[in-house]
Amino acid sequence: MRKTILKSSMKMLSFIVMMGVIFGVSLLAGCKSKNSADLVVYGKVFTAEGNQVVEAFAVKDGKYIYVGDKAGAEAFVEEGKTKVVDYTGKGLVMPGCGNGHAHYSMGYAIQSVGTIVSREDGVDKFLKEIVPNAVKKAKDTGTTSVFGQGWNMLTFPKTMSYRQQLDAICSDIPIYFADEEGHKGLANTILLVKAGIMKEDGTVLKKEIRGGEIVIGADGTPTGYLSEQAGTYVRSFMDNENLLSVDIAKGNMASIQQQLLSEGYTMYLDGYSSYFFNDNFYKAAQQMDQTGDMHFVLGTAWELDSWMDVDATLAKASDTQKYASEHIKPNWLKLFMDGTVESGTGFVEPLYPGGRQGIPNWSEEELTDITRKANAKGITMHVHVMGNKGVERVVNAFVNGGKDEMRNTLIHVYGVNPKDYKRMADHHIQVSEGLLWHHADNGLQEELAKILPEGMKDKGYPMKSFFDNGVNISSHSDFPALSGSPDDPFSIVEIAVTGVYHLENGKPWWPEELLTREQALTALTINVAKQMFIENERGSISVGKYADFLLVNKDVLTCPVTEIHTAKLEATYFEGKKVFSM
Repeated sequence: MRKTILKSSMKMLSFIVMMGVIFGVSLLAGCKSKNSADLVVYGKVFTAEGNQVVEAFAVKDGKYIYVGDKAGAEAFVEEGKTKVVDYTGKGLVMPGCGNGHAHYSMGYAIQSVGTIVSREDGVDKFLKEIVPNAVKKAKDTGTTSVFGQGWNMLTFPKTMSYRQQLDAICSDIPIYFADEEGHKGLANTILLVKAGIMKEDGTVLKKEIRGGEIVIGADGTPTGYLSEQAGTYVRSFMDNENLLSVDIAKGNMASIQQQLLSEGYTMYLDGYSSYFFNDNFYKAAQQMDQTGDMHFVLGTAWELDSWMDVDATLAKASDTQKYASEHIKPNWLKLFMDGTVESGTGFVEPLYPGGRQGIPNWSEEELTDITRKANAKGITMHVHVMGNKGVERVVNAFVNGGKDEMRNTLIHVYGVNPKDYKRMADHHIQVSEGLLWHHADNGLQEELAKILPEGMKDKGYPMKSFFDNGVNISSHSDFPALSGSPDDPFSIVEIAVTGVYHLENGKPWWPEELLTREQALTALTINVAKQMFIENERGSISVGKYADFLLVNKDVLTCPVTEIHTAKLEATYFEGKKVFSM
């Protein structure tokens, strides 16, 4: 009897153990399935969380669910379900980059409806070939304006009578060609007449536009050469609705996205989204996003020029909030404080040689009032400023009129007075800096030494000082206004680290302000996310954030410093999905 009971008990125990094993395996399988990732990546991973480098991460539903060592990531791999990318020893894995200020909307519009001028093209070729071809293109397609950009301000004499020369080519269609920086323009008579600058008979109606210059020739009439805000004023009288219709803008969006993703940019703040004085770019972006085809985060900025009505323009900027979405952030107002230091229109102290000052567009009181009104509407200031005197004025306005939490931003920034660094940090003022411009060939360095104010002759575009003082500095390219500089992130990193552009003959530019590689990558990633208010969602490889990352074919953290620019993208991922690959 005892044997029978024992035997039965043993059978029951075996059954219980077997069921427990089955249940345990099922439970583990269930847990495994629940915690499995859609994607696991191994390799050298720069997270942009400090200088942290890890071995792997896991992604589920477009977000990082694990970041750490390889062994930890392996636990999220489920055979047949998880895609594994082993990038070990192949280069660097890093967050998607950001471009804190550029003009892809403008650049691609020019390519589709206008004419690109190379900075190497001289005046003779411009007048004999480029403009006539642009006019023919316009007339063949029924376009009612001729528009272009790219001429070199250093080789196009300011004293020349461009208006008459353009009239000889075409007098019945408005012509406007901006320079490579977009701060100067050349116009024919019919456009100046439409803008109310002059009459057809040559009578001058306006000799100045606030914040700009209308160059007057020896005959007392405009030469057609326009500087700064005078150019934007005249350009506003072109047929801008047809130059950039919604359909044209939609076509451009695909090209813009392709360039961004092919260079590794997954965040981008468009610095002049109302370039054609309408909201068609916004509409095109919204339509792209609604169809699920937008694979980057777009910030937009409505422009307020010094000749515009402030309140009416603020109302237009505020109205663009209706386009906001997960991928579209219409949160900025763009202003010009001054021009460019190198061209002599920056607002500087001390003055330029000969006692000449640049062009300040706004008084401090006006800037303070605009900042107060914009911030009250939930709009962040995005101010182009180059000269140190201009920086001081804008910082004063941000401090006295702005809200620190709005992260009001300075763009470009050629010079800064030392006392202003701390004020920027204390009031969460952002800087989007032209790291790509921190170089100059030997000839340009000699030229700048002749034309710049004292203290700026061998200096420009500070970088390290922002890091040292705790100011959030992001990188921008200002495309297409590159001024002989590259657009891609890795060439920008090399310039920021060496102060030299590899395609030119120049000694390192302002070596005291050079960055480490980690700092340069930080300015290109998490710092752009902070500028765009999306650092809790993007900009670094961190659990809970969207999985926007790059596979780079070279370890730009350790390769020879002169080879950083040769790094290429193998792939760009946005929200866990590959959206570009070589």
